[in-house]
Amino acid sequence: MVMAGAATQTSPVSDGTKPSVRIVRPGYAALDHVLVAEDHRPTREALRTLLELKGFQVTAVGDGSDAIEGLSDPDGPSIGIIDWMMPGASGVEVCRAVRAAVPARYVYLIMVTARDREEDVAEALAVGADDFIRKPCGPTELIARVRCGRRTIELKQSLAGRVAELEGLVERIRQLKRLLPICMYCKKVRNDSDYWQEIEAYLHQETGTDFSHGICPDCMPNALRGLDEPALPVRPPVEPS
Repeated sequence: MVMAGAATQTSPVSDGTKPSVRIVRPGYAALDHVLVAEDHRPTREALRTLLELKGFQVTAVGDGSDAIEGLSDPDGPSIGIIDWMMPGASGVEVCRAVRAAVPARYVYLIMVTARDREEDVAEALAVGADDFIRKPCGPTELIARVRCGRRTIELKQSLAGRVAELEGLVERIRQLKRLLPICMYCKKVRNDSDYWQEIEAYLHQETGTDFSHGICPDCMPNALRGLDEPALPVRPPVEPS
């Protein structure tokens, strides 16, 4: 039975077998989308079942070429669990292709293999893998590493948002440094919409700066002029005779 409000999708496989149906619950974030690339069908199905039980959305493929296509999609999975030896393309080739194809979106890649030489680990990391898991791997360790990948993607997305915010602020500062049209009489400033506004309002809109008004030393004498003059005596009211 499918839960209310849920949709069903099929997980693509490349070995000619009939795709199996899985449940996709609404509210999945891209961070929870994992691609499993494993040519051994029982292992692939076991990984998909484990990840879905832990709340991840899973796309399972059995061919390296399908893995490259899925992970290179701008809206594709954010995490890839890649077997080293696969038809179509090896895990090393998948990592290299994904790093070259997705410069604007970071994908966390976990290489899974029975190889255990130090040179193999170094090769996987050199072509773009973020993590390396030796087979056999227990389910607890695998889920922990996938969640670590999700945290990494979250941090990268947060950092990218802050960078974009800072770039916007720098652009505003550049606008203020450029020639600014200002009225020579009332001192209003013309903004980009050809609207004249008070300079205080303009700077607050562009930079968030608020002003506290005071009197500078040069203007102080003019402001105090007349305050030092003695006040005229007040005549008492004249009583009627």
